Amino acid sequence: MTNDPETNVSFRQLLSFFIPLGISASLITISHLIINSTLARSAHPEIIIASYALPFSILAITERPALLLRQTCSALVRDRVSFRAVSIVSLYIFSSILLMGALISYTPIGKWVFFYLFGVDDDMLGPMIDVYRVLMFVSIFSGLRCLFQGVIIFNMRTKWLTIGMIVRLLVMYLVSLYFIKTNGVTSGQVGAIIFLSGMMVEALMSFLEGRVLLKKIPEKAPEHTIERPGQIFQFYKPLLYSSIIAVIIGPAINSFMGKTSDFQLSVASFTIAAGLTQLVQSFFSYIHQIVLNFYNKDAKAVLRFTTALSCIPVLLLTILCYTPIGMWFMEHVMGVNERLMHASLNTLKMFMIMVLVFPWLDYGNGLIMLRGETKVMVWSQSANVLITLITLTLCIAVSPGMNGMIGAFAQSLGMVAEAIVVGLVLRNIRKSGDRSPFHMKLNSRNE
Repeated sequence: MTNDPETNVSFRQLLSFFIPLGISASLITISHLIINSTLARSAHPEIIIASYALPFSILAITERPALLLRQTCSALVRDRVSFRAVSIVSLYIFSSILLMGALISYTPIGKWVFFYLFGVDDDMLGPMIDVYRVLMFVSIFSGLRCLFQGVIIFNMRTKWLTIGMIVRLLVMYLVSLYFIKTNGVTSGQVGAIIFLSGMMVEALMSFLEGRVLLKKIPEKAPEHTIERPGQIFQFYKPLLYSSIIAVIIGPAINSFMGKTSDFQLSVASFTIAAGLTQLVQSFFSYIHQIVLNFYNKDAKAVLRFTTALSCIPVLLLTILCYTPIGMWFMEHVMGVNERLMHASLNTLKMFMIMVLVFPWLDYGNGLIMLRGETKVMVWSQSANVLITLITLTLCIAVSPGMNGMIGAFAQSLGMVAEAIVVGLVLRNIRKSGDRSPFHMKLNSRNE
């Protein structure tokens, strides 16, 4: 690893690259707030919100393959040849998402999913399918956005992610006002239309900026061997498998919450604590992009930067858990009662383990992606799920009175297990002396 003056990276450079990414990730929570606050203005908010929330939970699964295009493009695209290879893979992904959406929206499969898996009533079945018929297109525009955001990120133009998110929020707010001021909020489909409108605009902005940047990169970069869709799939498929495995965690925790001493308190306190943890953690969810784009230039600078960042989420959660600020925030901002407030704070304390580990897990995953060893993430995510399930089972058996703390503790230990697997693999890679990036490994394999 070279560290000459030409390759040294300053803290300021890392901050200017990272902060726009962090802001754009944090602003995502506002987009959901706009939708939920709009639907809450309907005549029957509980029914309308429910008709949107369940189809949205399916979107969270079907959108995952599209979201992975951001990491894939950022890691592998360095010329127009490699971008065309990723674009072909994207077409396969988008076609699969549309096929799955069509099956859910226009065949008996959709009725089976909502009726048997979610247990919805007959009168809610139609409105939920109508919502999903709009949401299925969100995945396509989200994937298109992520594809070109990958180009934007490796060209160090991360401010465009923040700009795109701000414009998206503005459009969503204006569409929300349109429905409120005209026909009113009459169905959950309004929330889906608001979401789709914002995503389309963000995708358009990412596309326009990405196309400009693509014209500036070479047709074929020297020594960059990514040329074919098959090479892209070698990197992408393990990411997809690991994300599918991760889907198990959320439903498993919700299921086990039903076995605690106080089901309603458990779910409510866990939901509040998890939401606050996500709010704190989301800003720091792009450390892997720092690794992908700067580690080969200055590994020590990236390590120092990650060390500095890793202290911030723990500090923020400590302030919420152990100072009056946390109680004030929950009481006056979130409006929770005293019983739920104390239960949520206790649950939040368990999440401190997770926020301590998460930045380093993201750093490790960045190194894994940089080396092209994405198949490791299947095993690390499997370890996460296994330890989470074991912890949930033991805690419910030994101390069901922990309520929401059980879910937070299990999720935190699962992430610790995932980080341990990643750490062990990276130690073995370091011992072997193999520091070559993914495209160089492909080159040696082809030879």
